[in-house]
Amino acid sequence: MRRIGAHVSAAGGVENTPLNAAKIGAKAFALFTKNQRRWQAAPLTESSIRKFIANCEQVGIDRRYVLPHDSYLINLGHPDPDALLRSREAFIDEMQRCQQLGLSLLNFHPGSHLRKIDETHCIRLISDSINMALEKTEGVTAVIENTAGQGSNIGHRFEQIAAIIDGVEDKSRIGVCLDTCHTFAAGYDLSNAAGCAHTFDRFDQLIGLDYLKAMHLNGSKTPLGSRVDRHHSLQQGEMGTAAFEFIMNHPATDEIPMVLETIDDTIWKDEIRWLYSLEQ
Repeated sequence: MRRIGAHVSAAGGVENTPLNAAKIGAKAFALFTKNQRRWQAAPLTESSIRKFIANCEQVGIDRRYVLPHDSYLINLGHPDPDALLRSREAFIDEMQRCQQLGLSLLNFHPGSHLRKIDETHCIRLISDSINMALEKTEGVTAVIENTAGQGSNIGHRFEQIAAIIDGVEDKSRIGVCLDTCHTFAAGYDLSNAAGCAHTFDRFDQLIGLDYLKAMHLNGSKTPLGSRVDRHHSLQQGEMGTAAFEFIMNHPATDEIPMVLETIDDTIWKDEIRWLYSLEQ
């Protein structure tokens, strides 16, 4: 079964996210477990945790298909030691919050070298950061989101992601979230079936489809290879719709959370319904 949803609001508490997901007909969803633009956050309360679990059960969304996203402030490859330490501590906190909620995945952007260290050094720092977080938590898989390659961000080439994974000691708790907008902007052609097949083949060759733990389904406002991250609605923008038909019928996308981050939340319910109509 395909598990499609969207990144829903956690306003009023994380316990509201399953209810917001149910309103759009979701079978999966993403959320922030804290304010994504602040370093500090109040601990999750026992009441919020209990209600979150109960609401997931009430709407029939298994927590295996919930894909929390970490703070945008975190940079696990930061060249400055003090900033790196702060990012690592924040990432561990995010992993621990997932553990408290009984969630098995945490989606994150790998990091950036900020043009102050070389790519290899940055990748090693990212892998080391993941290892530290895995040592301090249990049951949560760190899910690397591929990037569009904007600025000095790591993770826009499959080779970079493979190198990060290579440096992770516990391979059972590392995975990848493939974002369609980012993939296209990074130069992988998803505008036609042949391009999609080639992209997934390259992913399999370099990383391995067993590591595909989640997807973000987005259109792209920018053209192929732009390396600019600008999401669009599914049936609009530069990428076209061939990718979504391909994804909805590829064996590797079965039983993983696939989450919309498209720009118009008023049509999420329609976009989810349209995606399911593509299954053959």
